[in-house]
Amino acid sequence: MNETNVDWNDLQLFLAVAREGGLSPAARKTGRSPATLGRRMLALEQAMGRELFVRHERGYALTAAAEELLGQLKDVEARLLRVSERAERDERPLVKISAGTWTTLAILRHFEQITGAPADVRLRFLSTETVLDIPRREAVIGFRNRRPSEEGLAARKLSRVEFAPYACPGAPDRWIKVLADTPSARWLEKRVDKDAVCEVSSPRNSLDLALAGRGVAILPTFVGDSETGLQRTGATIPDLAHDRWMVTHQDDRNRPEVRRTIDRLCDVMGQGR
Repeated sequence: MNETNVDWNDLQLFLAVAREGGLSPAARKTGRSPATLGRRMLALEQAMGRELFVRHERGYALTAAAEELLGQLKDVEARLLRVSERAERDERPLVKISAGTWTTLAILRHFEQITGAPADVRLRFLSTETVLDIPRREAVIGFRNRRPSEEGLAARKLSRVEFAPYACPGAPDRWIKVLADTPSARWLEKRVDKDAVCEVSSPRNSLDLALAGRGVAILPTFVGDSETGLQRTGATIPDLAHDRWMVTHQDDRNRPEVRRTIDRLCDVMGQGR
């Protein structure tokens, strides 16, 4: 391989194609068209003098050379991410926290307890129902509903999460349906057809509507019980109960700012048994 002929931008695009398994999903990830990605991957193969992909109808499979390249680039990418994070730090080190809607809401209610007073960390909250890639440092600390299986991750079990139906007194006995890829939304989808008072795409909006007295929302008890305007309208739902895990990378968990944040989050969220 003549390394001087390899375009670093093509290597970044290669990472997307390799991880997504094809041009179309990589196009959605990168914002480039499948045709452009196809041309760039061909140019990369020509520059390296080796075949990187086995092309078939179902996507792009990696050759042995591509697997080797992918491993090398992961190491480079991790180093670049660490350099980038150091460059963007101010006097307070940055800690990125990934959590779902309800855990994020609970954390924000204890903001000063987690940042310290005065603040000695700078928090970036990434509220999402999807699991972010901690090995790639998309987040430094993540909350999950099951123990992680990825290599190199450390996990701590927190208090158990339970769900129940909540509404304001006198609210109509009709469900507020959430159109999201979450266990509670899927549970409700199986039981509610079109007889919902409203449909929302954000779980947080179901809480807003319940507080406004518009219907019944499925909420975690640590959220619903904290709202003085709401009351449980039924028992907890066994199918939705799960453990909560706090996850970080083995290489990050002993960084002072991460250690402090983890300890404070444990105080707020509660330790599991």
